[in-house]
Amino acid sequence: MFGRIGTMEILMVLGIALLIFGPKQLPKLGKTFGNTIRGFKDGVDGEEKSSTNNSEES
Repeated sequence: MFGRIGTMEILMVLGIALLIFGPKQLPKLGKTFGNTIRGFKDGVDGEEKSSTNNSEES
């Protein structure tokens, strides 16, 4: 059962985040986190495309 995150764990993390950051900062934090994840995925996809292009050119 290790590695599985249940509903109670998610609620506890969200509750602690609400206490630490406050209700006004959570939307900003979520947006920043989402943009960071999107940028990371775009970077990984771009790296895969460039490595594929480099191998085709060789």
